Parts: sequence; structure tokens; C-alpha cells
Amino acid sequence: MSYRTSRSSRVKLTATLLCSILFSVVAIRPPSVQADGLRDNNAEDVRRIPRAGIEVDAQTRQELEHELTQLSAMIDALRERDEPVISRHLPDVVIFSRAVHDALVHGEFFAEGDLDIARRLLQAGRQRAEQLAEKKNPWMRQRGLVVLGYVSRIDHSVQPYGLVIPPAWRRTQKDASRLDIWFHGRGETLSEVKFLGQRMQQTGAYTPRDTIVLHPYGRYSNAFKFAGEVDVLEALADVQRRYRIDEDRISVRGFSMGGAACWQFAVHYPDRWFAANPGAGFSETPEFLRFFQKETLNPTWYEKKLWHLYDCTDWARNLHHCPTVAYSGELDIQKQAADIMQQALRQEQLSLVHIIGPQTKHSIHPGAKRQIEARFDRLARPGRQRTPQRVRFTTYTLKYNRLGWVQINALGRHWSRASVDARIEAAGSIVVRVENVTDLALRFSPGEFPTEFAQRPPTVLFEDVNGDQVMRTTLAGSDLPLVRTDRSWACRFHREDGGWTRGAAPAGGLRKQHNLQGPIDDAFMDSFLFVEPTGTARSPLVQRWVEAELEHAVVHWRRHFRGDARVKKDTEVDDQEIASANLVLFGDPQSNRLLARLSEKLPLQWSADGIQVGKRRFDASHHAPILIYPNPLNPRRYVVLNSGFTFREYDYLNNARQVPKLPDWAIVDLNTPANSRYPGKIVAANFFGEHWELRPDDAR
Repeated sequence: MSYRTSRSSRVKLTATLLCSILFSVVAIRPPSVQADGLRDNNAEDVRRIPRAGIEVDAQTRQELEHELTQLSAMIDALRERDEPVISRHLPDVVIFSRAVHDALVHGEFFAEGDLDIARRLLQAGRQRAEQLAEKKNPWMRQRGLVVLGYVSRIDHSVQPYGLVIPPAWRRTQKDASRLDIWFHGRGETLSEVKFLGQRMQQTGAYTPRDTIVLHPYGRYSNAFKFAGEVDVLEALADVQRRYRIDEDRISVRGFSMGGAACWQFAVHYPDRWFAANPGAGFSETPEFLRFFQKETLNPTWYEKKLWHLYDCTDWARNLHHCPTVAYSGELDIQKQAADIMQQALRQEQLSLVHIIGPQTKHSIHPGAKRQIEARFDRLARPGRQRTPQRVRFTTYTLKYNRLGWVQINALGRHWSRASVDARIEAAGSIVVRVENVTDLALRFSPGEFPTEFAQRPPTVLFEDVNGDQVMRTTLAGSDLPLVRTDRSWACRFHREDGGWTRGAAPAGGLRKQHNLQGPIDDAFMDSFLFVEPTGTARSPLVQRWVEAELEHAVVHWRRHFRGDARVKKDTEVDDQEIASANLVLFGDPQSNRLLARLSEKLPLQWSADGIQVGKRRFDASHHAPILIYPNPLNPRRYVVLNSGFTFREYDYLNNARQVPKLPDWAIVDLNTPANSRYPGKIVAANFFGEHWELRPDDAR
């Protein structure tokens, strides 16, 4: 966009200089230095991830650039034709050109073998481009190893994924296929080039009979969190669009970092899978970092709150709905992940199936592998349970607000434990026990209400738990709808005047809701646009900080989440982008026209005199706000001030550190320079309330 024309030269030059400088630093490090070692606990000396690549000799670079130019011209010609069959499959070609292009531009060939892979990728890309020019896509009938691509809604980048198609599969077969999702392990040099090379050469740890295996890239090495999480869901949706997949026989599996991802997908989306198979990895942040990383932790109160987002121990209850077969090597230090989950599951009256590889370190023991496969084959036969008689659901955020036939629409308070225990009893009676929930819906799709037709509606008994007190409300008769003739039924309820009643809560302005609940990092799990100021900030210090933070956000989005962030000037943002994207505004009300347009509608006041947040005031000459809030121009989308994703370089060193570092808003003192952990000194920060209101200073 405009950023790539007005600022691209500066970004590429900066990236090139950083690569060359850091390459010299990396080159002198002793080869014994490994990821996740004690050295990686020093925030003052953080090695770059990914490290700088090898130097590509002039002749090889010229050869690759020439071939890349040819392929790019073929892609441009295909794009100009704007024909449906070509548009649908063009990402399957672009994955090859983009992988090689980015490795060349950003210095990400990490070994000589990567150059050979790049040549093969360009050759494969040309072959597909030639076939697609004739409106042919033979790779969609291919069995064995297949690599494909899709366009992500987050940043409109083309992202790759790999498939293993079983030998007996046929495009014309009537039966839908089982699908296993396999999450790869940590790979600090796992560029798109290397990932595609692996997916064109290696089948992976498991290839069950008559099963399609999906290998998502996950946008590099982030434990499939944030944009990596969205990548998995988008890749799965793309596979389901192209192939006949049995939605009741989809599983999640992984090892090492992929095992961590498997735990997270199992507890956050438990009703989507027939089973989960996490191996090693980590399952929460604080205990793992103390145990594995030997790190001394000193989190702020809000960082501890935000650990709830990805600490699977807090969500263990949800595994009542996802059959889980964990694996660890007997001698593997990362066995800690399953051990601590086992403790959490005991509190939920569940006993973890934990298969141990005897005398095995960080690998999958062959005998254990056979045991796991036998269990998974049994679990795949009936598939997932679509309509459980009882739903036991825990959440801490409306980001993950649904399980089975229960959907939570509002919480009493975010980042405190919320739970629903709903069960269907005889004659259609439903008992719903809730805690920290103020609005929910019960929804049964056609054929799913598990009772015979009745002459009267179901009876719903609410038990609302508040400490030691339980408030009971019974709704029946004309208060509720009848079960429909297709055995569907749905009703919404909210808490009101000390009890529960039918319907949604009365509209009363803004309210936190699913995918509009914060924190700041949530804005980067959907379509977003960086908005660059065209003016100059009132304070020179603020101006320099804004420029540096925008540059940091762009460079590190590509480096860590493997996409080109879309950037536009504040004068160029149009109504379509306001409607479709989260707007990330950099600058102050003087420098950014769009921010000036919105500033009076935000919950803080920012003027030349200062920044006012509730009763607190900060000097605008050396402070700046970071914030997420529903966009006043489009309350269905976010507006963010002066921030990319909130974890920084220090946190790249261990995937368990990659959790949100800031809540819904923060004030930064710019007299303290940005570092590998924070954008400056955080002098105030908090969450907004459930109505996006400012909380009192002491509200935690």
C-alpha cells in the first residue's frame, strides 16, 4: 500500500543493515549456544530470532532473482485475467514466489541447502503457473505430499500449509475423510522456504490410514498462538473448502512446541475435535519458565491476569469434552507439561491418559507411538460428541465463549474464572449452574435437542453461584419457546434484578463481547491496518517514539508473524477500511488526522496540556498512551493507539513467554527508552470494565 511506496526503501535498508550487523554478531557466538538456555534469561543481551542468514554469493543471488522475476511476471499475468478458477488457486502458486522473495529480501537463507530448496520451489511455482494458465490444477488430484496456500484475512498475505493425502484417496470418493492437524516443533530457522521444503519431502510423525494430515505453518515459531492460532483455523477452513472432510473426525496433535499448541487448541476449542494428542511442549507460562527456563519471574498484576489466556491448566475442565491422549518421554524435561495438566485435571475429576516413552528423552518412542495410534483409531470411529447431555465449560474471556450448546455472551468480569455447568435432565428440563456469567444462550441445531417432542417448552433452572451463595431462578411455560419439529431449540437469557430472565440484556451502550473484548493483542488476530501520521506530533520526543514504534511494529510483524503489515497514511484511509479492519493509529491528535477525529470519543483526553485518564494526569511532552477500544466510527471493530503486538524480542526466546504484556490501556513514560521487553516505562495500565468504561485506579 502507501507505506510500501513511501517507506519501503527505508524499511528494507534498515532490515538489510540489521541483518548484516547481526550476522557478524551471530557468527562469533560459540556453536554450543542453544535456544532456551540460561543465557536467554538476560533481557539486556537478546539474540535475534530468527538469526541473520548466510551471505548469498552474487551469482546465486542473480540466478534466483532472475527466476523469481520470471515467476512473478507469470503470476501478474494470471492475476490480470481475474477468472474464478485462477483466482481460487493462485495462492497455490504465490506460496513459492513469496517464500523465495522474502528469504532474499530479508536475509533468511540459513544454510546452503536452503538455496537448493529455493531453486526447487521456483521450478514448482513455474510448473503450477503454466498449468493454471491453462485452467488446470492437477495438484488438487495429487496424493502423497501436497503444499497449498490461502490468503489470510489478517494482513492479506498468502500463507502456506502442507497436506499428506493418503494413497487410497480419490477426488470422486463419496466418503468424507478423517483429518488430523499436526503442529510442528520450534524452529528458529523455519522460514517459508524451509517449511515448504520439508512439506514437499517429509510425511511427518504420523500418517494414519485413510487420513488426511494437515501441517499448518502457524506463521513461524509462536506456538500457534495469536496470528499463529488464526492461521490454523484459516488453513483448516481452506482444506474443508477443497476436500470432503468429516467434521466429526478432526483431531489435533503435536510434539514439543507443537505439543504446547495441541494443549491450547484442546482446551480452547474442545468440541471441535474427536481427540487431542499433545506431546511434550509446555501447557502454561509461570511454572514452565521457572522449571524449564530457570527464570526468575517478576510479573505485574495485569501480566499475571493475562496468563489466563494461554495457561491451559486454568481451562482443564473443558477437557471433559475432548478425549486427550498425552505423551512424554520418561527422561524428557518437558514431561512437566503433562504432569502439571494431570494435577489440574484431577481437580476436575478427570484422570489424564499419559503414555510414557521408556528411557526416552525429547522424542517419540516407537512403542508409545503404536499405543497412541491404537487409541486414536478407536476414538475416530464414533467421532466427536456433537450434543453432550452435560456441558462443563470454563473461560476467562469472551474470546473463547462457546462450548457445545452453550454460548456465553457477557461476563461479570473479564480475566476472572467464569464457568457454566449445564445438564439436560428428564422431560427436557435443563439445569444451568453459572459463575461470573451475566448473559448466555442455549442453542440446539436441528436434530440435536435430545428429548422427545413435548407439549410444553423445556424448564430451565438457573443456579447462580456467588461465593458461598447460590441464587436460583426457574423459567418455564410461556417464558420459553417450544421445541421445534426439527428438534432444534434456542433461547437467550440474562441476569437481571437478582435473577435470570429470557432475552438479551437491554441495550445500554458499549459492552465487551466475543471478538471485541481486548486486550491489545486481540486486534492482531483479525484484519488490521497500521495508520501512519502525516503531521508532526506536538512533542519532539513523542514524534521520535511514534516513528520508532511504527517501524518496530512493521518490522517485527514480518519477522515474527511472517506477513507484510498493511500501512496507509491517515489521509488515505477510506470507508471500506474503516468497515473491515481494526485501525492501529500511530501518532497524537496533532499528527494523525484520524486520531484527531476520534479523540473526543475515546475514554482518555489527550491535549497539549496533558493526558487525562480518570483522575490521573500525565505530562504530554514525555508520555504517550497505548490503548484498545471499539472504534467510534465502527463499533464492530477495534481502534488501537500506538502499539503492535505487545510482547517483544526477549519473549521470542521462549514460546511460553509469548503472552500479552499489556492490558486494554497503558501510559508510557518516554524518558525511559524502549527495550526488548517494553515500549518504555509503563507508569499506568489497566483493563476497561465490561462496558468499556475506565475502572477506578485500584480496581484489579
